[in-house]
Amino acid sequence: MTTLYLIRHGQTDWNLEGKYTGQSDIPLNDTGRAQARLAADEAHHSPPSVIISSDLIRAVETAEIVAAGWRYSKHIQKDRRLREINQGVWEGMHFNDIKKKFAAEFAAREANPLGVSAPGGETVGEVKERVVAAVREICGRYPDQTVALVAHGLALAIVRAWLADHPIHDVWSLIPPNAKIIKVEITQLL
Repeated sequence: MTTLYLIRHGQTDWNLEGKYTGQSDIPLNDTGRAQARLAADEAHHSPPSVIISSDLIRAVETAEIVAAGWRYSKHIQKDRRLREINQGVWEGMHFNDIKKKFAAEFAAREANPLGVSAPGGETVGEVKERVVAAVREICGRYPDQTVALVAHGLALAIVRAWLADHPIHDVWSLIPPNAKIIKVEITQLL
């Protein structure tokens, strides 16, 4: 059995402002750093065998803070497949502005997230393919160990939906709060 600690990065200014961040490389803000420290302090988990992070700075910074709190002394691995969804031209825009300026595109993506993307971005289906491939490989590389995955809201929601065999349309409701640690035990991969 492989145990995963799914950890969403701490808060960024863009999270606070309601902007779509996607793959824009935005750092944590002071609240996000405090959230990461608190997550490490409150974790009633044994330290993982390995920590693997998205390569985006907000995830890496969260991983480093959590690792320090756990007194984890190994190198934090980075895997770009754990990145957030590429939101294309929507990155940096406020949610309400996207709904106004791109009403048809937004509605189309809401109706078919697996097949429709933000203009110039990725579909949820494409994100699912890369994230699931990463998790399968990671679990195969670290069987019967504990692995901390530090990533992003949608990427982690996809992992949760996939492991629980939930429909992909439910994925938005599975996005964890910032710096929340969710423990998942995997006996077999789907």
